[in-house]
Amino acid sequence: MHVTLPHSYPTKEPQLFVRSDFLEKQQHNDLNKCLSSFISSLDRGDLCIMNAVQWLKDNLPSYIQNTKHSSEHESNLERVRTFHRMWIYSHHIYRQELKKKILDCAKCLNLTGFCLTGKPGIICVEGEKDQCEEFWRDIRYPNWKHISCKHAETMEVTGIIDNLRLFSSFEELIFAAHGDYGLRNDYHMDLGQFFDYLKQHQSEHIFQILFGIEG
Repeated sequence: MHVTLPHSYPTKEPQLFVRSDFLEKQQHNDLNKCLSSFISSLDRGDLCIMNAVQWLKDNLPSYIQNTKHSSEHESNLERVRTFHRMWIYSHHIYRQELKKKILDCAKCLNLTGFCLTGKPGIICVEGEKDQCEEFWRDIRYPNWKHISCKHAETMEVTGIIDNLRLFSSFEELIFAAHGDYGLRNDYHMDLGQFFDYLKQHQSEHIFQILFGIEG
């Protein structure tokens, strides 16, 4: 269960979502909708995370049981999955809480890739398409200006998608920087080092897509 607490919690209800390898997409949607409804029914001002955990323990088994029945027919069939890779451009990424949110969200969704902090800010995530799109929704909330998805790659594959990944984990990239303008530390990343990093991961073609120039 992934928990996001607003600054005004518990006056304002938290954002919760549950993910399980035992549930299909529709079961995930139904479970999270019911969990959200349960949280909304509680009195505001009361701590509610432990109540949510207890609700989940009480109700999750029925969702898993339903999934087992619905998937028996497909148990011997290989599942077609959609692999997705997103290249995201931002004017800059400086704030520690934002960097933490990006790393936590990517790891929670089992995505690999990187986050290049500083100016410009570049994010790459790869994995299941639904999870990439969920990451994209989460990091833009509530209103991240100067950010766009510059390029996306999608491929349907039968079975395991890990062979399509270019990155083995999700990491924060820190390269040499230049420029220091007052308290803002308005530093620019060394894009030459970034281009070399892309080459190491068979992605040098993306440099021109991101910046409009060849490496």
